[in-house]
This record gives sequence, structure tokens and C-alpha cells, in this order.
Amino acid sequence: MGFFSNQLSNIVEWEQFRDDMIFWKWDNKEIKKGSKLIIRPGQDAIFMFNGKIEGIFKDEGSFDIESQIIPFLSTLKGFKFGFNSGMRAEVLFVNTKELTVKWGTKNAINIPAPNLPGGMPIKSFGTFCCKVDDYNILIDKIAGVKKQFTIEDVKERIMSMLDQTLMRWIVREGKDLFNLQANAYEISKGIQGDLDMEMQKIGIGITSFAISSVSYPKEIQDMATKAASQSMVNDMDKYTKMAMADSIGKGSGGNGSNIAADMASMQMGIMMGQQMANQMAQTQNNNQQQNINQNQNNNQQPVNPQGGGNVAKFCPNCGTPNNAGSNFCPNCGTKLIL
Repeated sequence: MGFFSNQLSNIVEWEQFRDDMIFWKWDNKEIKKGSKLIIRPGQDAIFMFNGKIEGIFKDEGSFDIESQIIPFLSTLKGFKFGFNSGMRAEVLFVNTKELTVKWGTKNAINIPAPNLPGGMPIKSFGTFCCKVDDYNILIDKIAGVKKQFTIEDVKERIMSMLDQTLMRWIVREGKDLFNLQANAYEISKGIQGDLDMEMQKIGIGITSFAISSVSYPKEIQDMATKAASQSMVNDMDKYTKMAMADSIGKGSGGNGSNIAADMASMQMGIMMGQQMANQMAQTQNNNQQQNINQNQNNNQQPVNPQGGGNVAKFCPNCGTPNNAGSNFCPNCGTKLIL
């Protein structure tokens, strides 16, 4: 049985397949007579001999290597299994699915902004998709020296050049802070092209690149929130009407009734504030009128007690006060009757 056990068939397949793995190499094993090749959905199997591609198999299923695989190999198509010998070859399993990866800038990027000489620091987040594009380059650059290659390896390469690429395209297309969102599509397409050009050097293509969000410093976000609140308060009548319309549309129960109650309370508060302001203004006006009347009373000319008209309060000649209301100045005798 020990002699015949060497002739037992083996299975060539991607062991412990993972969705985040770009490729996995089956190697250092002898392919025996009667062996089977198993290709699962989303996989390609590449037979290699002495580091060169012998054949690529893309159809999923189970195949007899001797009768269904070897006849299609470039230099091994005439290989015959011996009674005691097998075939030594490497089989590279490649994940053909498009993989989606989340990315985020490592450091803040300063983009042009008004009144900020150093620029506005921002951080950006999004996703990109990639897949194997050229098997020959992949084997020559990566698979020849690695047993496996994961999406984390791809992400590491992308992140090493992403910040500079993102900055270049933001400045080129975004111009400044206010045009960044408007030109997000053009920026994304430009970044995708640059990253794809670099990753094609290892046989991997970048099929899409998307910017999901851009974050600003907390101080800027707080200022934007405050500005939005002030804008809403300045148009309180419009805000109240919109809120009331929304509450009516939602019905009398639930959140709609709460919003309606809040708006009613807000309106009542505004009306009370206006009434208080009116009362204060009326009180101030009354006080001002009383002061005017008092001043007028103080400035009235005294009446001559002996009859004959009003008398001056001060002598027009020497300026002596006429406290007694006399017809003549007690100092110089000038006539004081007006």
C-alpha cells in the first residue's frame, strides 16, 4: 500500500479562499496522475512552469489535469505521467472580481482659500475599485516572488501616493475651497487615471475612484453652523411657515404635532417680546414728553403781579436776575416790562 499510495490523485484548488486576496499560489507540490483541477466562480487558474505561463483556464468547474489541462499547455502538452513520476508545476489562482477598498488621506491637505495664506487644511475620504488586469506583468513583478497578494498590499501602494495625487488634482480642478464639491467628479476621474497608470506597472487596474466626503477643521464647521443658524433666524417668518407646513403634512400625531407645538410656542414668545418692546418704547416716549413739558414750564416768563404784561427774567442791560418780577432792574434801573 505504501508503494501505491504515491499514485493516489491529489486536488489542485485555491485552499482557504478569501475575498480580499488578489492571488494565491499552489506550488511545491507534485501533480500526480489522476489529479483534478477545481476552479470556483470568480477565479482563474494559471499553470506556470519555470516561471513562465503555460496556460490560463477561466471556466469554473472540476477538470482532469491529464486529459483536460495538459493538452492545452504550451511546453507540457506532450507530458506523460509515469508510473512513479508526477509533474511539478505551479498553479496561480487569481481573483477576477472587482474589489472595493475604502481610503482616507493620511495627513491634512492644504487647499487654496481666501484670506488664508497657508491654505485651508482638509481631509478627504472615499472608495476605489481595482482588479487584476495583466497576468504577465503581475507574475513578472509580484507573483514571481510572492505566494499571495492581498488587497491590503494594493491599498498600501495606493496610499503611498494618494495624498500628493489628490492635492495635485484638487488644485488643478477645484481651484479653491468653494469649487471643490462642484468639481468632485473631474477630480475623481483625474486621480483614477493617475493611480491606474501607476498600478498598471504591477498588472492591476484601478477601475473607479470616488470622493465620498471632505472634512474641514472643527472651527470652520462651527462657523458654518452658526452662519446657517443666523440666516434662519433672520428669516423667521419663512422658517415658521415651512415648519408649520411640514407639521401639517405629517398629521396631528407624532413628530408633526411636536413641531407644531414648538412653532406655536416660538410665535407666542416672539409676540410677547414684541409687546414688551412696544411697552418699553411707549414708556420712554411718555418720559420724554414729560421732560419737554417740564422744560417749557421752566422757561415761561414770569407775569407782572401789578398787571401790564410779562416782565423779563434777566436785565437786558446788566444781566441781573429779576427774581421778584419787578418792572425795573434792581441794579441799574433798566425797564424790564416786555
